[in-house]
Amino acid sequence: MIALMAGFGLGLSLIMAIGAQNAFVLRKGLRREHVLPICLVCSISDMALIIMGVVGFSTAAAHIEWLAKPMAFFGGVFLLCYGAKSLWSAFRGKEQLDPSANGQASLAASLSTCLALTWLNPHVYLDTMVLIGSVSTQYRDHTIAFAAGASAASFVFFFAIGFGARLLRPVFASPTAWRVFETVIGLTMWAIAARLFLVM
Repeated sequence: MIALMAGFGLGLSLIMAIGAQNAFVLRKGLRREHVLPICLVCSISDMALIIMGVVGFSTAAAHIEWLAKPMAFFGGVFLLCYGAKSLWSAFRGKEQLDPSANGQASLAASLSTCLALTWLNPHVYLDTMVLIGSVSTQYRDHTIAFAAGASAASFVFFFAIGFGARLLRPVFASPTAWRVFETVIGLTMWAIAARLFLVM
């Protein structure tokens, strides 16, 4: 259960970071445009990346015992930098969502855009595969639970913002809301980084 919740917390904090993919899903949700297939594509893509990262890093750690600590160190440094980026975005406070941008798009065009935002974004490989994979080595006997938790976070998040977007429209139109959002993300990432450094 601890590994499951740790995976869920890390996955949620990473995926909540404001980016083109999340803004795209939010916009589609606000307009009720192909919400179900888009949420499925994003969630399944994340799950595939998480599994590849966890399996790859857990296998490496099992065969190269000394690799676990460098992985934890790298993951902690990365989280510190990522958290700092979120806090810097919160300090600038210029983000907001404009759901009216772009016209009506077909299902094929929407899915193509969604896949491109997911698989052609270099950060997704660092976040989902490398970072989650490296942190999973701290739960060597429970990597399946850790991966399940991280994957569940993707499903929960994408379906929540996709189908709950209309309720959040006034919130996400406000730069102040984004500042609070980014601050919470940044502090969460720093807390996870601190835990990684402490268990080394």
